[in-house]
Amino acid sequence: MGEKYQALVHHLMDIRNVNRAEALLGWDQQVNMPPGGSKARASQMATLARIGHEMLTDEQTDLMLKEAHLENPDAPYDSDEASMIRVVREDYRENTCIPSDLIAEHAEATGLGHNIWKEARVKNDFASFVPILKRILDLTRRMADYIGYPDHPYDALLGQYERGMTSKEVKRLFDEHKPPLVNLIARINADDDRVSDDILRRDYAIDKQEQICVDIATALGYDFNRGRIDVATHPFAMGLAQGDVRITTRYNKNFLSPALFGTMHEAGHAMYEQGVSPALEGTPLSRGTSLGVHESQSRMWENMVGRSKGFWGWAFPKLQAMFPESLSDVSLETFYRAINKVGQSYIRVESDEATYNLHIMLRFELELEMVAGNIPVENLPKEWNERFEAFFGIVPPTDTLGVLQDIHWSNGLIGYFPTYALGNMLAAQYYKRALEDHPQIPAEIAQGKFDTLLKWLNVNIHQHGRKFTSAEITQRITGESIKSSEYMKYLDNKYTEIYGL
Repeated sequence: MGEKYQALVHHLMDIRNVNRAEALLGWDQQVNMPPGGSKARASQMATLARIGHEMLTDEQTDLMLKEAHLENPDAPYDSDEASMIRVVREDYRENTCIPSDLIAEHAEATGLGHNIWKEARVKNDFASFVPILKRILDLTRRMADYIGYPDHPYDALLGQYERGMTSKEVKRLFDEHKPPLVNLIARINADDDRVSDDILRRDYAIDKQEQICVDIATALGYDFNRGRIDVATHPFAMGLAQGDVRITTRYNKNFLSPALFGTMHEAGHAMYEQGVSPALEGTPLSRGTSLGVHESQSRMWENMVGRSKGFWGWAFPKLQAMFPESLSDVSLETFYRAINKVGQSYIRVESDEATYNLHIMLRFELELEMVAGNIPVENLPKEWNERFEAFFGIVPPTDTLGVLQDIHWSNGLIGYFPTYALGNMLAAQYYKRALEDHPQIPAEIAQGKFDTLLKWLNVNIHQHGRKFTSAEITQRITGESIKSSEYMKYLDNKYTEIYGL
């Protein structure tokens, strides 16, 4: 490792430290901060966002990138050195397009937006959220214009979360599997009475939910020596360092699923962050490569593992022991069917696997038109409800259960939603390959042994951090690009068995 490259890495670590300090303030805002701290916290986050952006976009960064490359121009593509220079050069290009003042203004607006959204959600008061959402959307559009895009401004925003992906490609993938997905749901609905989830809505003491969530996350491989679990309005995972990766969940005394599967979902994110190579720690490469790949990890652990019959063959006796009053009369088969029931759900994060991608398609359509300026912010509840009825046949009775349910717009995360559905597709492709390499994985899961799958993910995905794009990772693992067919095969096989289709 040459002297110029080492100087570049130290410079990038300083930037990363500033970014992580901002992230820590964001974590505290959602977990601990009293509501009265909102204005000051927004200002603090704006300051750190501006400092981090100015450090990255300084001409010194460009010079150091050039010097590090000239020092070792023939470094192999897969090497840490070549990957660092390649990835950060693109980061530099994207960020130098945006003024630092706009970055700070956006950070301040979203810092204020979180608590405004949180209160609006509790009070079912979308009107109170409108002014800040207008400001956030305007700032986001301006950022898209600065970044630039070949076709639609949404492409610039989507690229922040899934580098190289376009709205046209997302639409193609969605259009490709929406008809068979709708057909599958219709077939399931014809036999809807075969499965009930009433047992999940019995009495489940929150303190016991907390314990079983910790036990399951630990068993899966989430390292609590390098992590923690807290409560937030909207569950999330955050990597502050490889020795400090945090998750949150939320509990409902009369509905077991949100905490149980939300925790497995966030643990999947966290295990990705904990699995990045220590050699990349503290650098811009020391996190997940894209949100699509990140979601593939969370959805795999939540659904392909966590909602499998094999998993509950191991875990259900433990759950029964924790909740004997609620589950002593329930069989494994009944429980397995209950957690996989397909139904009409207002809430995306509580929806089943079959309908989940429809929730994402709805949001994708809305965001495309929002960014293009075709939907006034004031009209979002009406647009949401009309599209929701068209997609699901029901209308949310409140905005809390509708347009206000997700945290993303308050945090300025416009362009993020498609990555959830992309993650479902990638999860199916990756899991299929993992089973080809290790056919014993399902049998091991049924025994409560998860390390073979986790190590496969560590080696093939986690350790690389951001060294490779989502497309590169997928090609390396599967020999293919992202596609929806494997996900549809997975859903068809699963629900044919459960519903006897």
